[in-house]
Amino acid sequence: MGEEGTKGTVHLLCLAASSGVPLFCRSSRGGAPARQQLPFSVIGSLNGVHMFGQNLEVQLRSARTEDTTVVWKSFHDSITLIVLSSEEGTSELRLERLLQMVFGAMVLLVGLEELTNIRNVERLKKELRASYRLIDSFLGDSELIGDLTQCVDCVVPPEGSLLQEALSGFAEAAGTAFGSLVVSGRVVAATESWWRLGTPEAVLLPWLVGSLPPQAARDYPVYLPHGSPTVPHRLLTLTLLPGLELCLLCGPRPPLSQLDPQLLDRWWQPVLDPLRACVPLGPRALPAGFPLHMDILGLLLLHLELKRCLFTVEPSADQEPSPEHRRRLLRAFYTLVTASHFPPEPGSPEEKVEDAAQRSQVPRACYLVSGPEEPGTGWRLVALQSGPRRLLLLSAQSPTHALRGLATHTLHALTPLL
Repeated sequence: MGEEGTKGTVHLLCLAASSGVPLFCRSSRGGAPARQQLPFSVIGSLNGVHMFGQNLEVQLRSARTEDTTVVWKSFHDSITLIVLSSEEGTSELRLERLLQMVFGAMVLLVGLEELTNIRNVERLKKELRASYRLIDSFLGDSELIGDLTQCVDCVVPPEGSLLQEALSGFAEAAGTAFGSLVVSGRVVAATESWWRLGTPEAVLLPWLVGSLPPQAARDYPVYLPHGSPTVPHRLLTLTLLPGLELCLLCGPRPPLSQLDPQLLDRWWQPVLDPLRACVPLGPRALPAGFPLHMDILGLLLLHLELKRCLFTVEPSADQEPSPEHRRRLLRAFYTLVTASHFPPEPGSPEEKVEDAAQRSQVPRACYLVSGPEEPGTGWRLVALQSGPRRLLLLSAQSPTHALRGLATHTLHALTPLL
């Protein structure tokens, strides 16, 4: 298993499907934004071969060379996205989902009407600049994983019921049913209506908040790619503590000025200590002191029906490998088991209709050993599927025969949280 995201370069191209005019090109190298641009002749060739296939009623989805993977995807016969990756171990699944997230980000900040009915290319280019920061965060080495899993990155606060009560009360007082608390791009708590947001906006909205520079308050126009792609809403954000933001999704009302300090103090001052406990939860995801086996170096827990996930590489942080390396290992393992072993998530484009006999034969667990099998050397990854939950673990010390037991015990402990 290659470590997805190791070194290499990623180029993302966006073109008008009818004319082939490039709308933007974004690049990253080694997980960091890069200024490197592809020559226009290369862009034209990549788009030309895709259009050639379309004219012959052939859908060109992907191609591989010795060191590069290319994926094409058209949206509404208006926008063509092309991604090229020379990163080691890059999977087509990861690139396909990247393109879905990128188009979702474009709709979120520009609106579907502007993208499907292009009247002025130069104006559209300028409007799309607003999405660059969000799109670049997908190309880099993010601490989040919702771009790949298409599930909302969450954290588990130590006093979640108190925060939930305060959030519901504040949202009602502000005149909206959609509210959430977000720390470092991860959802701490949300109202029932916020959790009912469809994909991809449920993933994109907290990711957008986490990607923006710190600000005391924002009034941000957004479209909902699934729920309202042509009519804009307002995303109001208020910083309660450094790194912890209150988000409200609403229509023309309330004005931002209505959310005055007195209203904030009334609902949030009584829960100030629980709020402070949420700030360090970002990369940790789990409450301090949560009992995890000492062999666990990282985990990813998904609830496939709720479309939420917990992702952390903080356990035993003083041990090798580094957090970046752990994230790459778990991301690569997720793409492997999702593409090859476990059935696709409900509602995903990869989902296919299978008969009952086939479904009864899908695996419930798998593991992978990277490096020597002797205890204390190499890395061990195990995935376990149980009902709507899927758990992926990274371990360095556990012997192979103990991996399933470790995963089963950990899943049992995590189940009440998600």
